[in-house]
Amino acid sequence: MDADANNDDQIAIGINSSSSSKLVLYSYWQSSCSWRVRFALKLKGLIYEYKAVDLSKGEQFSPEFEELNPLHFVPVLVDGDVVVSDSYAILLYLEEKYPQRALLPAADPQQRALNLQAASIISSSMQPLHMLSLLKYIEDKFGPDERLLWVQTHIEKGFLALEKLLKDFAAKYATGEDVYMADVFLAPQIAVVTVRFNIDMSKFPTLLRIYESYKGLPEFLASSPERQPDAAR
Repeated sequence: MDADANNDDQIAIGINSSSSSKLVLYSYWQSSCSWRVRFALKLKGLIYEYKAVDLSKGEQFSPEFEELNPLHFVPVLVDGDVVVSDSYAILLYLEEKYPQRALLPAADPQQRALNLQAASIISSSMQPLHMLSLLKYIEDKFGPDERLLWVQTHIEKGFLALEKLLKDFAAKYATGEDVYMADVFLAPQIAVVTVRFNIDMSKFPTLLRIYESYKGLPEFLASSPERQPDAAR
């Protein structure tokens, strides 16, 4: 969450969110959902405090965190008296509250809907199907082979849908020449699943080409898991 590995590991570099409130992000370095929010915060240039929640140690089940999100999921964003959980809701909140560097195009309703649709496919039809708790349940019940088959089948189904949705609209990025919400969801999703689940992105040439563009974005790199203060060293 810091733009430079040598910066303060609690505060991101950017512009002040407001004079009266401080943004706090509860995050886990390996969480793709948290990565979306970190990426968006970087794009908007917002300063935030990073609060690590170690999912591997069960810190999401602490009474303190349960007060923030009874579902025990990261990310959670705190903005003064406002608490927002779920990355999709957080990004919509940020877009309304901090409109600088818009992540949804205002002038083109079709392009706006396209971004929301792509984000929804990832947040509701892909990522929940490879949550670690679900995969552990499948492996315990049916074995590791069934676990891998399950996750690859559902991820590739989602990527196929995104490939068809975006292929006629994509340019340098998912819906044109600017980075929007579809990119904020898509970039971490591709980055995580290709490594974790050995997904062959050559099956999805549009998505693969777009992903190469993300690799040149400083905000994407700064928000990546290995650049976070709680990353394994």
